[in-house]
Amino acid sequence: MKKQVAVVLFHFLLLGVDSLTADLYAKSANPTVSTIVAKPTEPPPSPYYGVGLCDNPLYECIKTMAGDSWEKLFPDEAQRDLVQRINRCYNNLWAGKTIAVPRDLSHDTLLSLSPFPQKINGEHEKEIIVDQDKLAWGAYDAEGQLVKWGPIASGRDKCPDSNNICRTLTGLFRVFSKESKECVSDVFPIGKGGAKMPYCMYFHKGFALHGSPDMPGYRASHGCVRMFISDAKWLNETFVQISNEMNHYMGTLVIIRPVTKDGKEYGPVKLAADSPVSKKALKPKANRWVNPDEVSVQ
Repeated sequence: MKKQVAVVLFHFLLLGVDSLTADLYAKSANPTVSTIVAKPTEPPPSPYYGVGLCDNPLYECIKTMAGDSWEKLFPDEAQRDLVQRINRCYNNLWAGKTIAVPRDLSHDTLLSLSPFPQKINGEHEKEIIVDQDKLAWGAYDAEGQLVKWGPIASGRDKCPDSNNICRTLTGLFRVFSKESKECVSDVFPIGKGGAKMPYCMYFHKGFALHGSPDMPGYRASHGCVRMFISDAKWLNETFVQISNEMNHYMGTLVIIRPVTKDGKEYGPVKLAADSPVSKKALKPKANRWVNPDEVSVQ
């Protein structure tokens, strides 16, 4: 029997039949012959938020070409802003980048494309919800009505310039300090400082909501919550109140939701509403950056 199989395999090879077909024949003819068939591998999921919308019937996805820019593809400023918000990105485009575009862009509005509900059961005070899965923030008034929303880029899993964890702290906080467009980091870049954080709004030690020119469409910060600069300006100047004696240190409420995977929280750091760290966040602190690994959570 083995001799017959060998002869057939030899003829397969002469005829140009691939080795996998020969292996399959050998296995069927002789069960003792083992066969290893490679399983097809799926490409890793894209880190870019917009790519995840390509299967949504409300959007169409396009690949950019060399020379394309946001301005060239979307001359209308309002529509361009909406597409950038949907993709959580306003960085420069490159050839081959996939971006999602609403199919009804000419009729869509900021609120119609919101990833947040238009109305929530509020706490009778203004609040900002930061959703790291949706890569978005939403501002609600005291009646629980959505006023505005925008993209974010929160902390990545690992810092690129160290071995530290860079995930954004989660929980309930209060804005205790804010600065103008001249706000900068005292720590980053490491050893230098000076990274621009325009319209920063500090909610815990050196952690802040702030504007950034770098919004790539995925979690990318050292732990702060990056926003479009225009959004940070609006929040800073129009919406956010800082903690002070007049309001009993009840600055604007900031709720930061954790990153999740398969419906479960992803990451070791979570601050409950009644945690010691959250209570400290209600009081004014020095507006300096701290490393997430140095935060003590008891």
